[in-house]
Amino acid sequence: MRLGSILLLAAVAAAPAASAQDGKALFDSVCAACHQAGGVGNPGIAPPLNDAAFWQRLGDRAPGYVAGVMTSGLSGTIMSGGHVYAGLVMPPQAMSDEELAAIGTYLLGTLARTGQAIDPGLIAKTREAPPSHSALQKLRKGS
Repeated sequence: MRLGSILLLAAVAAAPAASAQDGKALFDSVCAACHQAGGVGNPGIAPPLNDAAFWQRLGDRAPGYVAGVMTSGLSGTIMSGGHVYAGLVMPPQAMSDEELAAIGTYLLGTLARTGQAIDPGLIAKTREAPPSHSALQKLRKGS
């Protein structure tokens, strides 16, 4: 292995995990395209993510729900804030476990105001056994 390759691998291995602050930056650069800045949603396009009452109803299931939606995507009709969201699909997000955990932590901690965090391990575990869209819909409706 050449010295340049070794140094690159060392730099990648030493890179810090994404922080909650990174979560906001990632959310603003990726998620806000549909969910809008501050997660206020876009009627008919993407539901609001700053709906504290929804997240409170999900309770301790919220981190798993978020991890499932980010890794599996979500399709189907949902109702949120008096608006129907149908026919559009949130695709699975092709980011690192650390990046998705940072976004999820920003979402739950700041936008949803639950104080919950998502660990990269939960993202990895969810990728290994991704929930179906119908399981995510059922979880959402049950909250």
